[in-house]
Amino acid sequence: MNKKILNLLTSTSLIGLIALDLSWELWLAPQRPGGSWLVLKVLPLLLPLLGVLNGRRYTHQWLSLFILLYFIEGVVRSYSDKGLSALLAGGQTALSVVLFIGAIAYVRKK
Repeated sequence: MNKKILNLLTSTSLIGLIALDLSWELWLAPQRPGGSWLVLKVLPLLLPLLGVLNGRRYTHQWLSLFILLYFIEGVVRSYSDKGLSALLAGGQTALSVVLFIGAIAYVRKK
């Protein structure tokens, strides 16, 4: 695959994960009515955004390790939560896997 396509895949999945987590914790299925403090989990995802959008290899490297925390949370909450929250957790898991694969493939590409 082309390096631009891999960067686009990583960027798109990162932006999608940010949007999913914001909507999940504020409107769709928050832990408490009216929103939850869990929305703050989006803040660490904003740190690598500029580096990924600019195609910085180093950002892709540490993001590939960092995103595993979101994968773990998605797996745990997809089994422990019920209803819409479990489906959103499955979406978070899927997006984190796509992001991981895109970031690793981008780093490996010379």
